[in-house]
Amino acid sequence: MKKALVAVIAASDSDLAVMSEAVKVLETFDIPYVMTISSAHRSPAKTTAYVEKARKEGVKIIIAGASLAAHLAGVVAAHFPLPVIGVPLKSGALHGFDALHATVQMPPGVPVATVAVDGAKNAGILAVQILATGNEALEKKLIEYKKSLAHGVLEKADKLEKIGWKTYIDEKK
Repeated sequence: MKKALVAVIAASDSDLAVMSEAVKVLETFDIPYVMTISSAHRSPAKTTAYVEKARKEGVKIIIAGASLAAHLAGVVAAHFPLPVIGVPLKSGALHGFDALHATVQMPPGVPVATVAVDGAKNAGILAVQILATGNEALEKKLIEYKKSLAHGVLEKADKLEKIGWKTYIDEKK
């Protein structure tokens, strides 16, 4: 098995469904990864030890997802010198807006790249893009992926123009 280049950390097992979207992207691009559950508040020693071990084992990027106070990505960034991507997760009375603020508002010198609330898929894509800066084959895969996105939009537009918007919406139901 290849050594992991990306570590994905979910703050709770209830976050795994969303965080698995990042893993699906990594698998699509054949990026080796590891995944765990660790909390900045409930298991801070485990979180710190995991991050330090990941760095020693060659992990290049960590994707960290948490809700509510969402300190996980910040704690990870405090102990990891390479890119950290934070995924604020929807939860609680503010539906993830609190997690978004907690993840994006980092002090100078401790950045966390932050995606949208529940944006784990984009976190996975961002990780691939970062890795592709030093990997031409991966860059080519990303270019093809982006072309496929554009192609999908064109196909949908063509269909809409052929059958009309009411029929198109009815077919989507």
